[in-house]
Formats: sequence, C-alpha cells, structure tokens
Amino acid sequence: MPLHPRLAAAGFKVALPLAERFFRHEGIHRPNSQFAAERARDLVARLARGETAYLVGISIGGFHNTGVALVEVTPAGGPRIICNNEEERFSGRKHTNAYPRSSLEALTEIMKGLGIGPERIVACLATYDYALLMASGLRSLLEEFPASLYLPFQGNAAAFEGDQLKEGFKAPARLGQLFGLNCSVPIIGMPHHDNHAWFSYLASPFARERQKTMIVVVDGSGDFASTTLYLGENGVVRQIRSNASIFDSLGMFYAIISSTQGGWTALSSEGRYMGAAAYGDMDRSTNTFYRQLQNIFDLRADGDVYLNRSLANWPRRMLRQPYTEGLSQILGPPIAPEEMWNPDAVLRVEDIHHRPNTQERLDKAAATQMVFEDGLVHIIDGLIRMTGSDRLVLTGGAALNAVANMGVLEHFDAGYYGRVLKQSTRLHLWTPPVPNDAGVTVGAAYAFAAAAGVGLGPSLQHAFYCGRAPRMSDILVALDGAADVAWIGVGDASHKSGIEAIADLMAFITARDGIIAIFRGPAETGPRALGHRSILANPCNPRTRELLNERVKYREAIRPLAPMATLSAAKALFDLSEGASDDDYNAYNYMVLTARAKPQARAQIPAVIHVDGTARLQIAREHTDAVAHAYLTALGRRIGVEVAVNTSFNVGGPIAQTPIQALDTLRRAKGMDGVFMFSEEGQVIAAWIRKTGTGAAARIPEWLVEWQSETNAAVELSGVRAC
Repeated sequence: MPLHPRLAAAGFKVALPLAERFFRHEGIHRPNSQFAAERARDLVARLARGETAYLVGISIGGFHNTGVALVEVTPAGGPRIICNNEEERFSGRKHTNAYPRSSLEALTEIMKGLGIGPERIVACLATYDYALLMASGLRSLLEEFPASLYLPFQGNAAAFEGDQLKEGFKAPARLGQLFGLNCSVPIIGMPHHDNHAWFSYLASPFARERQKTMIVVVDGSGDFASTTLYLGENGVVRQIRSNASIFDSLGMFYAIISSTQGGWTALSSEGRYMGAAAYGDMDRSTNTFYRQLQNIFDLRADGDVYLNRSLANWPRRMLRQPYTEGLSQILGPPIAPEEMWNPDAVLRVEDIHHRPNTQERLDKAAATQMVFEDGLVHIIDGLIRMTGSDRLVLTGGAALNAVANMGVLEHFDAGYYGRVLKQSTRLHLWTPPVPNDAGVTVGAAYAFAAAAGVGLGPSLQHAFYCGRAPRMSDILVALDGAADVAWIGVGDASHKSGIEAIADLMAFITARDGIIAIFRGPAETGPRALGHRSILANPCNPRTRELLNERVKYREAIRPLAPMATLSAAKALFDLSEGASDDDYNAYNYMVLTARAKPQARAQIPAVIHVDGTARLQIAREHTDAVAHAYLTALGRRIGVEVAVNTSFNVGGPIAQTPIQALDTLRRAKGMDGVFMFSEEGQVIAAWIRKTGTGAAARIPEWLVEWQSETNAAVELSGVRAC
C-alpha cells in the first residue's frame, strides 16, 4: 500500500479543478464539460436529420503509439471505423510519442477522397482525460513522498516524453490550421480506460447478445488507474470498479521486469519476454525465481491486486533505481537504461547484437510470465464471482499477452464454473486486434458516440484500417527511384480468377521454400500483420524459423513464428478452445490468442509451433481477405496444408506502410526473395533485389518461368513496363 494514501488523495482533490481550468484554457475539455454536452447534442441532432456524421479520435503526443482515427456515425448503422492511422507507420519510429502530424496528413487525404469536409466532423476526441491524468500524476507523486520526488526528474522513458506532451497541448490550434479554419478546434479528452472498454466491447461478438459481458482493462497505466472493471449489457457499458492506482499495475510490472532483465527497452521488451518464457521453467513448483518473485503482488479478496512496495521501487525511482535491495537479491541488479537496446529502432542490420539466452535468463522470464498470469487470473476470478458472467472482453496493452489469454481460457473452464458457481458453462473470451494504445484513438470516438446514445455499430471481422491502399502511381514512383530493384507485373487482382492465379504463384514460390512479402490494401491497425503487410514462408520446413530469424528479420532465436491458416486447417491442427468459438472462432482472427497444437501439427508444420507446443494463430476468412484465403487454399494443394508462416513485414522498425518503406524493408531483409505489391487498381507487381557482383542470383524470375510452364499462365500487366 502507498506510504501516504491520505496525502495523495488530498493532493488529487486540490489538483483536479486546477488542471481542469488549465486545459480548458488550452482548448482541451473534459467529457463532463458543457462543451462536450453541446457536441453530443449536435451529434444526436445530425443523426435525427438523417445525416452521416464523423468523429475524430486523436492521441496528441507525449504517450506512446500516437495516431488518429476517423469514425463514421450513421442513424441506422451506428459507429464504423473508416481509418485508424498509427503515426509510427508513417514516421518510421516504433511506438512514437510525437504529435501525429503524418497520420493527420494521411487522414486529410482519405477525407478528401471520400468527399468529407471538416464541417462534417462533430468532435475531436483525445485518448486521455488530461485534467484527470495530471491530478492522478500528483496523487501518485505524493503516495511515496518525499522519496518519489525523483520521479519528475528521471528523464524521458519509452512510454512517455514530457516535451512531446507539451507539444501535444498545441493540438487545437494545429488542427484548425490543418483543416483550413480560421480558429482552433477544441478537443474533448476522453477517459483512457473507457476508450479501451467501449470499443473492445462494441466490436466484440458479445455486444449483440442478451448476456452480461465482463470487460477487464489491464495496462501499464491510464489517466486514473491501471486496472478497471466494467460490465456490458444490451450494448451499454458501466464501470464496476477501478483500482485508482498507477503503480498497482500488472502491465507496469511486466514492462519493467522484461526491460531491466531482458535488456530491451520497454514496449519492445514485453513480447520478446513472453516468447522467452516458453524456454524457461514454467513449473511453479520448481522455478526458484517464481517462488520469490510472486511476493511482488498481494492478491486480496474480491480480485484486488496490490504492488508490494517493499520489493518494487518504481513508485519512487522508476528508471534509475527500480529495484529495492530485496528485488535485486531475487533477480540480480537491473540493466540500466543506457545499456538497453531498442530492437525496434535499428538503422542497420549490422548493428543488431543479441544477448546470450542463458537458462537463468530464460527462467526469470518464465517466472515473470507466471506472476503476471497469477495476477490476471485473480482479477478475473473476482469479477466472475461478483457478476456470475461467462463472457469476457479482455483489453488494454496487457491483453497482448497471448499466452496469458490462453491461460485464462484454460483456467476458467467448465470445471471451474461447475465448482465455483454451480453453473453448466465455461468462460468465453474475446480480445480486439488493437487492445493496446494504438486502439484508444478509435475507442475515444466510440466512447463519445456511446455517451450520446448512438447504436452499436458492426462487430469486428478484420483489422485493415491503417492508411489507404497503395495506388499504382505510388508504387511506380517508388520503383523508378530504386535502381537496385527489378520488377515485373504478375497479374490483376481486381477479379477472382486473377486473385487465384497470383495466389497460386505465391504458393508455388512458398512451396519451394521461397520467402516473400505481401504488400496490399490498407495496412492492419494494431501490432500484428495479418496478410496485408506480411512476410510469408513455408511452415513445413523445420529450418524456416531459423532462416527467418537469422537472415530476414535479424531477431532473437527465441522468437516464435505465427501460423496463418484457414478455419478448416486451424481446426485440424490445433485445439481451438470452445471458449473462443463465438462468431465462428473470431477470437483467433488477430494473433491475440495462442492455441495448443495437436500431435500431428509439430510434424506437419514445425516452423510455426513454439517450443511449448503452442502457436499464436491467425485464421484468415474468404469474406474479409480473399487474397490471403486464396493463397492458403493454393498452399493446401501444393504443400498439403492450408497454413503459412506469417510474420510482420518489417526489420528492426515499424511495419512497412508505404511503397518506399516496402522496398527499403526488402533491401534490409537480405534473406527474402521478393515482395508482391498489390495496387489499389488491382495490378500486382513482384519486385526483388537485382543480383550484385557477389550476390546470389534472384530466384523469382526462375520460379516465374517454371510456374508459367507448369500452369500455362501468361504473366503480363497492360501499360506497365516490366524490368
């Protein structure tokens, strides 16, 4: 518990009205303000007149994963995502906390193409209630006074940069300039966890059911709390409880331990540590680090989780001295920030150097994963006992822990419900493709629309909303400026037969152990590539993982590869949980949930089965992604399984967004054969690096000739010169 809870509460009470006054002067209003009420009434009035209205969600800067979203609201359909532009994709800086200038420029281009003027935007919604955030910051500072006075002077962290936050406060004026107005555009700051909760619930398969749905938001920290619990019913969300603490945080715990022990910077460390944990001792009875580290949290009645501040020193010195002496005795000393490596900001692959994967290091990762899972299960257990519900939407940045998500499903099975609640049911789980802060831009718009009484909107089927599809002219400009790249037109994907031919060519190459990327359509929003910005490879070759990690992605050997599969293949090769079966196993669409492989899977598709016998699965559907589905179907004919290796189209940076970024990634991924670039108009180009004096000959031209000979297919692209 905090050292000075009363002092902290008093400081919060004094600071909140002062912060509210300051931000109102800056043009940033609270959700309960008169201005917010006026905007909500305007939204309702427009819909009553039968108009289509638009809401902009914006992460203005300071905190990680800035960006901007455009949400359409119609009288009949409710809210619908038009785009969710992540700034990192355009700027090339992973998890950037800068003002989303490039994302906004891309947004205006999309609006222009759709004929949407700024007068049709009802409100701009920020991803934090900034007055609440500032008051909570003072509360957190006073909790451990005076030792916590070091916190404001610790310097910038990966997740937060104070100078960028100050720049973000200029957003109202900058938005006015962007939209060509003679005035600033006021912003409404929406509560951070509400943003996570509303979008994740409304997009889930559960929002249209009559049953109560539990919503659990767990992240590093929001504007008031790090864990907030909600209940959704009949399309309406109400908050049940908040832990009202930034530091009693499972997400912050995982971020700090994974970075200070793994040696990667926070935000880049958590996923790597999750992968490393599978190589460690995941037995709670034998992992000696776990037996001591589990004391870092106090798990109390009703699902409450409190940080043991006698072990964790980050409430006092976050960056420079995050461990107490007791925690150092358990884990060893923390790695200092200047000794950490940011694997998502690599300029040259030659600069990549990985730390050795010692067993001790892997066992620490396993212990951290198990402690995190204990806390998550404890929170959910308390909520289930309180509500009796068997539906759960899990969101917030911590919900990207796909292994823990699977553990939740396995823990709250039919046996648990029968034993604890005397019910004949089991837990059903859904997590969105953007549970992290890349999704709160959309969430801010959804939360505002919901407060105004707007309808549910459509459920989520895919995650292809970032930016727009590359136009042929943009692809050709990029190719004309790339003398080292050869290319040829390979067909037209604007019709079914063209898609099937191109998909078969890609499968032909994959079956010969070629490694290719696919670059098409709007990019996926969220951290996982799902067939629009993906690197694809043969899952049947046991050396594929090694080749991709060492020669294409240049990443740690502990990193697993994920399978993309058709639904029938997924059912045949994996034990898909009945707790994730809603809407035809929709929860497996986004690589946010792992599944256990069946015995035959390790023999058939060894490249995508992790050391613990699991895989972070993506099921591709024909009705949402005809190209990916056709490719998998073609693979089934050529290699015997409708499964492909799918990893993000990036090397030491964000997923490639533009044609120029795609070609740059092709250059850096030296073990990759080429990239298939699909234009918005339908024309498709295959590009590869030309042979150098010492380099190996490109394989795609040879494969193309072989494929043409086998299939009698003609490869031509009208009006485009093949190189």
